[in-house]
Amino acid sequence: MTPYLYQINVSDGGVPKHAVSKAWITHNGINGDRQRNGVIHGGSERAVCLFSLEVIQSLQQEGHFLKAGSTGENLTLSGLKWAMLKPGDRLQIGPSLCIELTSYCEPCRRNAKWFSGEYYTRISQKIHPGWSRFYARVLTEGWVCQGDSVHVQSLSSIRV
Repeated sequence: MTPYLYQINVSDGGVPKHAVSKAWITHNGINGDRQRNGVIHGGSERAVCLFSLEVIQSLQQEGHFLKAGSTGENLTLSGLKWAMLKPGDRLQIGPSLCIELTSYCEPCRRNAKWFSGEYYTRISQKIHPGWSRFYARVLTEGWVCQGDSVHVQSLSSIRV
């Protein structure tokens, strides 16, 4: 399956974020999106938050109640080997957007309501490697649309 952008998510602050069909993404984040806490979220190194549809679906099978956008991710991606991604990897999304993964996202207590037993640390990279969301910086601004293709360039291939 070719990786693709399953859903674009925005909010006026807080979670859940709601789906939109397209968005302009700048070095500062997604136009029309805002974070409740600008100290912890946002900024150029955390301009975009990403999560995996397949991870969300696996969490649902475990009995958790989240869906795309629930955990505050801006872009829900599908078809990627999520556990293989790491900070430094670059993703080309659609015809122009290029982002670089900068860090794993610490789980937020505001997400507890989506998790059975409020076990929101289920998406902690430290506790459950490969299940975390990512933050990314924007290298090239651009429009993204639901269904856009996603191409990964790993850090090791960039250095070669």
